[in-house]
Amino acid sequence: MPKITFMGAGSTVFAKNVLGDCMRSEALQDSHIALYDINLQRLSDSEKMLNNINNTCNAGRAKIEAFTDRRKALENANYVVNAIQVGGYKPCTVTDFDIPKKYGLQQTIADTLGIGGIFRALRTIPVVFDFAKDMEEVCPNAWFLNYTNPMAMITGAMLRHTNIKTVGLCHSVQVCAPDLLINLGMDPSNIQYKIAGINHMAWLLEITREGKDLYPEIKEKALKREAPHNDMVRYEMMKQFGYYITESSEHNAEYLPYFIKSKYPELIERFNIPLDEYPRRCISQINAWENMRNDLVNSTSLEHTRTHEFASYIMEAMETNVPYKIGGNVLNNGLITNLPSDACVEVPCLVDKSGVAPCYIGKIPTQLAALNMTNINVQLLTIEAAATLKKEYIYNAAMLDPHTCAELSLDDIKSMCDELIEAHRNWLPKYK
Repeated sequence: MPKITFMGAGSTVFAKNVLGDCMRSEALQDSHIALYDINLQRLSDSEKMLNNINNTCNAGRAKIEAFTDRRKALENANYVVNAIQVGGYKPCTVTDFDIPKKYGLQQTIADTLGIGGIFRALRTIPVVFDFAKDMEEVCPNAWFLNYTNPMAMITGAMLRHTNIKTVGLCHSVQVCAPDLLINLGMDPSNIQYKIAGINHMAWLLEITREGKDLYPEIKEKALKREAPHNDMVRYEMMKQFGYYITESSEHNAEYLPYFIKSKYPELIERFNIPLDEYPRRCISQINAWENMRNDLVNSTSLEHTRTHEFASYIMEAMETNVPYKIGGNVLNNGLITNLPSDACVEVPCLVDKSGVAPCYIGKIPTQLAALNMTNINVQLLTIEAAATLKKEYIYNAAMLDPHTCAELSLDDIKSMCDELIEAHRNWLPKYK
């Protein structure tokens, strides 16, 4: 039976989705599930919750264990799911928002790019490098399934600087095309589509039904959709650059230099941009946890329906050798020919017993590659900073970030980085 180790198992709702999915897969029902987290209460909650699902939905077939020893949790694992958050909402996420705000830099989510994404990566990459060191010793052949943001930076760092087989997984690819059509009042059934680019800025390159291109109708309906709504940034980017983006408008508003601008504050209302959305969401989730906890942890009749998360389908394909297609984050290696080979790209991948096989895409439209490059520049420099511990690369990453450099001077960017480095000193290695 495979051993599945879940790092960050105190993320109880997400652990339910991924590991509950595993218990609903015939090929994975007898798995040994190892849970690891540094928050012992949340670890215990997740263990109880998963035992409830195991007993209700799986006849108790899975073996579920909670570990406080990381190496023991990883020992002999076949699959390692990563869902950690280093520094939590308080103090680190709060810091990622509050210090930039002092400099006039506003954000929405701050977990993927921008100054918040850079510093989330800088405090997370050293931790996953420690995971990799342990894995190289106790489970060197395991697959590392990364769900932690910033996806491209964490996954790219693992792929370039460790020997661990790694693929990054996000939720946005599988819902992109169906949700686009549903929100426009179009039928999402029987469609064929191709998505490629980088995480949170991958492109819906093609979308057809029975050979008919659906993009003309999509664009016509998007232009007529009554405002305000939650997809206005993506519609505007599709209008100006020709293609729809996988990830939400609230995310993409801060990946680009066009929308959150102190010189044009009216853009916030015009494009319905939810500034400080992630802190509000965190506070809401924290406040709601006790009620959720009772429903999840204390319910001995807890049920689970398999979700669209890729993790269990990847493990199932590797165990059964029945191929499955995913949207995966992998090292480019010539997959998208007009993006750098050391970039982490999001492309269709086929999975079977031999592993994850990314699909060749070729050249994507020049304007899309150019937009991707503005984000890739930041990703590569942040990885370089984490790998070398040279502070200049942190400055360079921030200076090249599309939103940051559109708002702040070079001197202010450098000062802001210094202040963030100091505020995060307990979660960062020493930079020189």
